[in-house]
Amino acid sequence: MALTALLSVSDKTGILEFAKALHALGTKLLSTGGTAKLLADAGLPVTEVAEHTGFPEMMDGRVKTLHPKIHGGLLARSDLPEHVAAMAQHGITRIDILAVNLYPFEATVAKPGCTLEDAIENIDIGGPAMVRSAAKNWRDVTVLTDAAQYAGVLDELKASGKTSDKTRFACSVAAFNRIAQYDAAISNYLSALQEDGSKAEYPAQMNSTFVKVQDLRYGENSHQTAALYRDLFPAPGSLVTGKQLQGKELSYNNIADADAAWECVKSFDTPACVIVKHANPCGVAVGGNPAEAYSKAFKTDPTSAFGGIIAFNREVDGAAAQLVAKQFVEVLMAPSFSAEALEAFKGKVNVRLLQIALPPGGATPWLQGRNAGDSKRVGSGLLLQTSDNHFLKKEDLKIVTTLQPTAQQLDDLMFAWTVAQYVKSNAIVFCGGGMTLGVGAGQMSRLDSARIASIKAQHAGLSLAGSAVASDAFFPFRDGLDVLADAGATCVIQPGGSMRDDEVIAAANERGIAMVLTGVRHFRH
Repeated sequence: MALTALLSVSDKTGILEFAKALHALGTKLLSTGGTAKLLADAGLPVTEVAEHTGFPEMMDGRVKTLHPKIHGGLLARSDLPEHVAAMAQHGITRIDILAVNLYPFEATVAKPGCTLEDAIENIDIGGPAMVRSAAKNWRDVTVLTDAAQYAGVLDELKASGKTSDKTRFACSVAAFNRIAQYDAAISNYLSALQEDGSKAEYPAQMNSTFVKVQDLRYGENSHQTAALYRDLFPAPGSLVTGKQLQGKELSYNNIADADAAWECVKSFDTPACVIVKHANPCGVAVGGNPAEAYSKAFKTDPTSAFGGIIAFNREVDGAAAQLVAKQFVEVLMAPSFSAEALEAFKGKVNVRLLQIALPPGGATPWLQGRNAGDSKRVGSGLLLQTSDNHFLKKEDLKIVTTLQPTAQQLDDLMFAWTVAQYVKSNAIVFCGGGMTLGVGAGQMSRLDSARIASIKAQHAGLSLAGSAVASDAFFPFRDGLDVLADAGATCVIQPGGSMRDDEVIAAANERGIAMVLTGVRHFRH
């Protein structure tokens, strides 16, 4: 018996080729509106749904497929005699294949100036209803909600005249997932609307949709289970868009550290290298090329760099690869790897190489245009916030000391400030010559972070004389500044805003330190 396929798609990608292939296999074609016209214009024999149901489309197309001859054809179970009898009694034809993609609600509300009327008119009713019916009856119906599914289904139909149980069930799951995504988008949009017509930044109900990338061997610790998910539409240049070229499977901690390294390194416009250990940069540097940037970053803290995560914002060439290959590295990521670089790591089968495209437009546009939010679970709740994407320009700085910073000091301060954004609070970062010299992270006291940064520089054999320092938040007392001055710092960048700012500024003048204020802080918990 010939199969019957109902094709009704908003996105016409691939549908004509799919319909032609179905027709060649003897499949009867049903369709609606624009899809039916497309098929008919191509010379395919197609029956309009209105003709099939004997009931006209009405209300501007709002009512066309909500009919027993459609839903009966999708929901009837072939293994139940009473269902088969009901179909025969009421002249209902079984629909074996349903190809539907929904009105473009997400794309519509993403457009600037979208009105509530525009949004409402792009809420699909008949499409989701058909998809749910077909997906529920997956043993009898193949439901397709994505053009990427067409080829696989055609291959099975050509081979055996039917689709497999495995394929129909997989298509059913994909269909219910798509409906969930669609309804979530509608709920998020409508829940954010306010009485005056404006949109709240955070909707009254937050529906998040994530797609599983892979199960992980374990979580942060071996007794914890874990999995990696990505946003339904991941931002270009984000870690989850990358491709693993070689190495063992990424672990939970690998992914968390790799994300920290990647987010930091793509903040620089010039060739840069970032080495991360336990989610904190332990070495960051810029240079004329990747090899120079790596060499400088490694010097900051060779001990912590052992078993670290390394990220570059330029292609890793042979020279850089030869240097990195000398140390134990868990993950190495970059926009690309030269043939020589790949050869250098060919024998190190456990080293994970990740290739990730940089976001379009470079570091500055990426930071300014970034709109993804950050989230954190708390008990049975969720904290949401916008991303810390503040882009600081030199002209935004407020010089508050008698001593003015030199042009070189301003460059070092801007570099230090960028790094501090990615260091766990309380954060103190000593820098000089385009590289980190000492990093103090995650301490309960800013004073302790300053001391630790100084100690780490000393252990690495790096002089802090003439260094620039960034503090991610204000100095509550002058004691932290005194530690920096004692270590050799000559200029400091910090947000300001303490009740004792005058005391801290006076201390800077007393110690001969140039100080600039940003007016913003970079807490990272």
